[in-house]
Amino acid sequence: MRIELEVALYYLTHKSTVRECALIFQKSKSTIHNYLHKRLKKINPKLYKKVSVQAQLNFNKKHLKGGATTKLKHQYSLF
Repeated sequence: MRIELEVALYYLTHKSTVRECALIFQKSKSTIHNYLHKRLKKINPKLYKKVSVQAQLNFNKKHLKGGATTKLKHQYSLF
């Protein structure tokens, strides 16, 4: 199986992020992003559409995760 398909299937089944896939597959975030958004579109357009939906969900949640992390950071700071 091609690495792009492997990454895409992992991304969808685990509902993970590009960063998590990069850790699992020991590749950089930009490489994983290229696999999911550039190469996959040419290899398997149907799977690409599913990945795009998951990517949009992750993008929409991004500000929530960042806000929660910042809140925790300031909550436990000594200042």
